[in-house]
Amino acid sequence: MEEKLPVGWVKNISKSTGKPYYFHEATKESRWEAPSGTVEMKKEQVKASHILAKHRDSRRPSSWREENITRTKEEALAIIQGFRKQILNNEATFGEIAQENSDCSSAKRDGDLGLFGRGQMQKPFEDVTFGMEVGDISEPFFTDSGCHIVLRTG
Repeated sequence: MEEKLPVGWVKNISKSTGKPYYFHEATKESRWEAPSGTVEMKKEQVKASHILAKHRDSRRPSSWREENITRTKEEALAIIQGFRKQILNNEATFGEIAQENSDCSSAKRDGDLGLFGRGQMQKPFEDVTFGMEVGDISEPFFTDSGCHIVLRTG
């Protein structure tokens, strides 16, 4: 008889132990014990990608792209505004711009930050992202890290 699992859960066999384990595909949670009840992606979680332009007053003014970032806050805003315009005009995809230009290490994943809940990101970032619909691209906004645009993906 096949085991009935809540939505999103699959049963796998561990390659290292040969024992069964359970994996939730949306949240990436894994556990040895079978899940009970219905488990869904928490309503208070979102999935998003972002593009970050740091500036000299960012909390850490360096990145994988540039050891010492010297641009002003206004220059960072102008850069992000230009990226948003390129995306909206279909001149480049969000992922392409993130890979080449984002000052965040998520650049190598097209800017993908994965799933996150309230309290896991800086408050301005959380407020913008939770206020968006899936598929929306935010207006530029600032956090202590720099200037961002966000694509809500889930």
